[in-house]
Amino acid sequence: MRANYDIIEGRLVPTENENSKIQVFVDPDETERMYLIGELNLDEHTLASALDPDELSRVEFEPCHVAVISKRPKYYSAEDNFLFRVSSMGLYLFQDHLIAVLSDDITIFDHGKDMSTIVGGLPELMIRLLARSVSQFLSHIRTISMLVNELEDKLKTTVNNKHLLHMFKLNQSMTYYMSALSANNALIDRLRGYSAKIGFTAEHNELLEDLSVDSAQCYKQAEIYSVILGGLMDARTGVINNNLNLMMKHLTILSVIFLPLNVIASVFGMSEYTRFVEGFYDPAEISHMFFCVSYLLFGVGLVVVSFLTYWLLKRFDL
Repeated sequence: MRANYDIIEGRLVPTENENSKIQVFVDPDETERMYLIGELNLDEHTLASALDPDELSRVEFEPCHVAVISKRPKYYSAEDNFLFRVSSMGLYLFQDHLIAVLSDDITIFDHGKDMSTIVGGLPELMIRLLARSVSQFLSHIRTISMLVNELEDKLKTTVNNKHLLHMFKLNQSMTYYMSALSANNALIDRLRGYSAKIGFTAEHNELLEDLSVDSAQCYKQAEIYSVILGGLMDARTGVINNNLNLMMKHLTILSVIFLPLNVIASVFGMSEYTRFVEGFYDPAEISHMFFCVSYLLFGVGLVVVSFLTYWLLKRFDL
């Protein structure tokens, strides 16, 4: 998919002109790739890098343009199941136009604060696109933090493996984000180092400095959330293990309490208690009510033995 834009009076405006200054290609098909490689002289390797989510951020200098490969957060959908992924974006800065290549459709121009007044031309637009990626990372990190709080509240009332797996995926997402932000920080430093070679002005360098600070702060915030999330998972795992130990302890106590009861019931349960009772009375005088009362006393005796066993366990702190 292709979209064309122009900068008119400092504002970004969509246009139908195929020779516009700004061209955005989202998941280009074979025809669009041939146009990018054949007509615009993009290197095939750097074009493939813009569509590869595992590609590292970098800057390359071609004979007629500068190729910048950066990382950005991928658009999240319900199918991702709490896993926030990272994708790549390719920015190709020519003398008179800028090409952006993305693997999935995500808003890179929001016509808001970061795109409202573009007075520094295409280099400034490229810097603002990188700044847009940083703001998207920050927004996703805050969303992850909110999801972690919701999962933590759910885990307080129920122990569900699904919630724990969701927290693990969020922690995995934070690791991906930290790696991507670290790569982008290195890219920004390289852009500042090659400022004169790229043709950045003093105003562009100021934007790069601000971008470097924002990206570093975003990385720091991602690192903090990652540490907190890791600590929550460790604490939750410890709580679950402790609850399991307490449950096993209670089951063991119940087993110990019922152990003498099982022995007594096994010994007297196979008509032995009946023969035992008959030995104290004349068989002719024994009635049905007598057996009911005797077995009721037998049950009461079992209850007394169980309480006595429990008292002994408490007495010796077992």
